[in-house]
Amino acid sequence: MSAFGERISAKTNQNTIRVEVAEWGDENEPMVLFATPLNAGEFSKLQKKHPNFLNNMTVEGLIDMLIMKAMDGEGNKAFDVGDKPVLMRQPVGLVSNVADAKKD
Repeated sequence: MSAFGERISAKTNQNTIRVEVAEWGDENEPMVLFATPLNAGEFSKLQKKHPNFLNNMTVEGLIDMLIMKAMDGEGNKAFDVGDKPVLMRQPVGLVSNVADAKKD
């Protein structure tokens, strides 16, 4: 790897995003999800499944992004494909808000 590649690699995934979702938490505290910013490889994977994802973000595409990116506090995946039917039954605005926080 080049010197520039090594410098970029060392900085990759240093910015973890924290998202609190009151609607998915319990009565005392919100559900807390974490994610790293969407990278080019992950975006390419979403584009293959959801063509034109950047310009036409479907709810299903956003949910697939949530499944791909959401983590718990220990860095484990928060959701898997088995959760997709449950996530598809959530209010569109809520899914959009949670997914939007993870895109940055």
